[in-house]
Amino acid sequence: MAACAQQPPQHPGLVVAVVLARAGSKGVPGNNTAMIAGKPCVSWTIEHALAAEAVNMVLVSSDSEDVLSLAREMGVRAHQRSDALASDTARVDDALRAAIEWFVLDESTGERIDAVVLLYGNVPVRPRGLIDRAVALWQESDCDSVQSYAPVGKHHPWWQTRLGDGGKVEPWEGTQLFNGIYRRQELPPSFVPDGGVVVLSRRSLFHEIDGLDPSHPHSFLGRDHRGLVNEEGAVIDIDTPIDLIVAQTILKGSFTTEDTE
Repeated sequence: MAACAQQPPQHPGLVVAVVLARAGSKGVPGNNTAMIAGKPCVSWTIEHALAAEAVNMVLVSSDSEDVLSLAREMGVRAHQRSDALASDTARVDDALRAAIEWFVLDESTGERIDAVVLLYGNVPVRPRGLIDRAVALWQESDCDSVQSYAPVGKHHPWWQTRLGDGGKVEPWEGTQLFNGIYRRQELPPSFVPDGGVVVLSRRSLFHEIDGLDPSHPHSFLGRDHRGLVNEEGAVIDIDTPIDLIVAQTILKGSFTTEDTE
């Protein structure tokens, strides 16, 4: 008798997108409400979440009344984040859990949440369909979390150094400067989280998986953490004034790519 084909994992519950957008920012003050191509920065992320077919519900968590008012105007739930969870030392996962707990208490459908999509409000540019791609990988693999990554390019860890007294250049690790590599094409692939999207199982976010240490800042990613790769520069997060210029240029259409939202 032929073996039965393995059935894909079933995820009948809700997929809830949470846009985190606190008022404070040291790099670019007011980055979430900065105008980019005629819209407040956070509105681009809210639109990305609303356009994702895999997302059932969208809510915005913020300590900014301007952001919360905008969220309500756009037809999504608005969660008033506490001051303690809006400081620059607050952990992302704590803010995310507070928003989900508020949503569960507030919603009346009785449906179960299966996954939480974490989106940062200061990311106005993402590849088209990124959120749906990330949710699909989470569903197909039955992993704990999926995060988007970008190639590090010329900022590869093997080319990082330390500068000592008098500007003396020393390897970041080991004894060989630049790991002996001087051509970018010879560097092994290396990736960095780009801030585009994170998909989390509810179990992982709430530390319901054996072996997780809740005190670890990345424990909410779970044990089985997967990655999606975007092209370098496909995600723009507003951390510096230069990022504002780049996002403005892309979203106004002065510079476009085929799969940029």
